[in-house]
Amino acid sequence: MASIRCFLRSGKSAVSVVLRREFSKTSPAAVQVNVRDALNQAMDEELERDERVFLLGEEVAQYDGAYKVSRGLWKKYGDKRIIDTPITEMGFAGIAVGAAFVSQLVLTRLNHLLLLCFQAGLRPICEFMTWNFSMQAIDQVINSAAKTYYMSAGAQPVPIVFRGPNGSSAGVAAQHSQCFAAWYGHCPGLKVVSPWNSEDARGLLKAAIRDNNPVVFLENELMYGVPFDLSEEVMHKDFVLPIGKAKVERQGTHITLVSHSRCVGFCLDAAAVLAKEGVECEVVNLRTIRPLDVETIEASVMKTGHLVTVEGGWPQYGVGAEICARIMEGPAFNYLDAPAVRVTGVDIPMPYAKILEDHSVPQIKDIIFTVKKVLNM
Repeated sequence: MASIRCFLRSGKSAVSVVLRREFSKTSPAAVQVNVRDALNQAMDEELERDERVFLLGEEVAQYDGAYKVSRGLWKKYGDKRIIDTPITEMGFAGIAVGAAFVSQLVLTRLNHLLLLCFQAGLRPICEFMTWNFSMQAIDQVINSAAKTYYMSAGAQPVPIVFRGPNGSSAGVAAQHSQCFAAWYGHCPGLKVVSPWNSEDARGLLKAAIRDNNPVVFLENELMYGVPFDLSEEVMHKDFVLPIGKAKVERQGTHITLVSHSRCVGFCLDAAAVLAKEGVECEVVNLRTIRPLDVETIEASVMKTGHLVTVEGGWPQYGVGAEICARIMEGPAFNYLDAPAVRVTGVDIPMPYAKILEDHSVPQIKDIIFTVKKVLNM
């Protein structure tokens, strides 16, 4: 009413006041990006940023990738940088490692000494259609890629990323359903990354491509089509996440849930259910398997006094077993009010039948049951 009275009193001058008014400004809305597109964007931006980066693997070029993660890259960058390979993992993994060896001798000074050192050359991204097929190339990944920097006394870096879908999918049975986080996390010389959402996928893949060490990048097929909100900061071309740093996805005070990859989402869903019963779970997304961010886990356990680890892999010598051992050996052990407990895949080869498959991998109800057991509810 005051504006109307002002208009009636002031005539045309009031119109100019109204026209000068603006809508309130808010920060830009988050953009929804699924995990597949986040990976695609990360590779695209790094290919554009550094001409030494190239992608090779089965069907990555003309077919746009078996899971369409490399969609459009061959048309943009051509045959020399997006390379289709034969179905021979040992062969093209060896080519990729050899390409990472292609280096340049440079003269460098250390104190008063002049030394000849290698400067990293090409930066391959080697895609396995599934990490189960990497067993054909495990000699190249471990003996050639992981150990060379050590065996050359630090003279020969191996800047390579091995990536592809890891863990159980749906209806692909025993030979295509293994989680390799513990397999490769066991090996010194490798960095092992296991993203959950689009932010993880985008930021960690860019960091992996820029890293001068061999990085095993474990994606999840069932997460490719899942959309997540990404902020303007995350969408920036220079956004990277540090390898070796976990993230607390949900704050809590009663119990710590530690997980990686798809199971992080299960933990968050279980935490939402438990919150309705008065249980506040703190959910830690590992992001990286090796190096393991023990400090973040310890800080959470010291706060909550309880620990449950959740993973899709087998229990024996698994990621959860390593976390429990680290807590047992470190300062957080004295803060535990109950034994740490693992939720894992069942210790059998993956069955083909769906009902058996569902009972072979962690479900939300399994996490809820375990939390209540640990808290003696």
